[in-house]
Amino acid sequence: MNTVRGSEIRRTGTGTLLKALGPLGMARYLEEYDHGGTGDYTKEKYEHPDYSIEDILNRN
Repeated sequence: MNTVRGSEIRRTGTGTLLKALGPLGMARYLEEYDHGGTGDYTKEKYEHPDYSIEDILNRN
C-alpha cells in the first residue's frame, strides 16, 4: 500500500482544483466548505471571566 502524506494530498488537490476551475472558481469552491470555524464566538467570549496576566501566570 502506498502512503501519501497529507501535504501531498493538499498540494495535488489544490493544483487539480486550480487547473479545472481557475483561480476564481477554486476560491469559490473552497469558500463553500469554509464554515468559519465552529461555535458562537460572540456568546462564548462572555461566558469566560477576564483573566489578568497575574492570574494566568499563577495558574497551576
